[in-house]
Amino acid sequence: MRTPALLALTTAAFVTVLTEALPAGVLPGMSAGLGVGESAAGQAVTIYALGTALTAIPLSAATSTWRRKRLLLTGVAGFAVANTVTALSADYPLTMVARFVAGVAAGVVWALLAGYARRLAPAGREGKAIAIVMAGIPLALSLGIPAGTFLGGLLGWRSAFGVMSAIALVLLVWIAAGVPDHPGQPRGGRLPVLRTLTVPGVAPVLVVTLVFVLAHTVLYTYVAAFLGHAGLGGSVDVVLLVFGIASMAGIGIVGARIDRALRRLTILSTVLVAVAAALMLAGSPALIYVAVALWGLGWGGVPTLLQTAAGNAGGEAADNAQAMLVTLWNAAMAAGGVAGGILLDTSGPAVFPWTLLVLLVPVLAVVVGARRHGFPQQS
Repeated sequence: MRTPALLALTTAAFVTVLTEALPAGVLPGMSAGLGVGESAAGQAVTIYALGTALTAIPLSAATSTWRRKRLLLTGVAGFAVANTVTALSADYPLTMVARFVAGVAAGVVWALLAGYARRLAPAGREGKAIAIVMAGIPLALSLGIPAGTFLGGLLGWRSAFGVMSAIALVLLVWIAAGVPDHPGQPRGGRLPVLRTLTVPGVAPVLVVTLVFVLAHTVLYTYVAAFLGHAGLGGSVDVVLLVFGIASMAGIGIVGARIDRALRRLTILSTVLVAVAAALMLAGSPALIYVAVALWGLGWGGVPTLLQTAAGNAGGEAADNAQAMLVTLWNAAMAAGGVAGGILLDTSGPAVFPWTLLVLLVPVLAVVVGARRHGFPQQS
């Protein structure tokens, strides 16, 4: 297994997630710097997700014949440019354009990462390779966002985006020097995107992706409101740290077992998150800490599990399946933020664990039912 190259891809995942979520950590300063309200500044996250959701599939199709390294470098360069513009811009519309471009870059990079990781791994260890790459997600959430928030408070929010640009530039050199190249697909050899849905197993994986991410996002986006309702409003940072540490443990467990037990791990992850939601209903602060740990443990490996399942099911159409997964993932994140906001206004934060439980029922049903394709039985 080519560990240095995989770690470069891990860093690419880290940059992708941190670029997306960083505005949440520096929102007050960003709002003041751009001369807009915090709700308007917060749309920097929404428009990033829209950039990814709207362009991942068409860009994947348009660049299918490109060599993979060239495409990966183009995506990372997009992050460097977009974060540089964000760091320097004092104009709100220009900043939003830069955020959309960053989302487009994310769509390119996300659609590549799992397939690239599979190619860097020996046969039978593809899932572990994807787990190494996907570790960039909890690292960004548990370490990157707090560090970016601290830096933004110390030196100003623009410095945080400037550091992100510097990381992207270093990553460009790392990829150019240390990541092997792979050819794209032959011209005319790619299955049309919509026909990928007819490949056995692809549709169940995409349904699970859409609903599971929606369920998680509804609660995660408004976790501060829920914790305030539960009497832990002053401990949001500690609770999120617990979630991040548990997520790292979850991805470690998944990485060690995924190539032999993808189906069982997906079922276990779903059940752990459901149990966490049930414990949150009790309202006890101590139980909520336990619940958040179980939530992180269950959720941490989900990106790896779903990316691996999509690649396995897609076969020769794996790139299409990955692009569709990326699109649905970001659509679910955007929808989760909207749906959670409506629920918060109409029913209050106590409804979030119930929402999570209800949405996880079809997730578990589809995973259990897709025993031949999508989430097949393994010896």
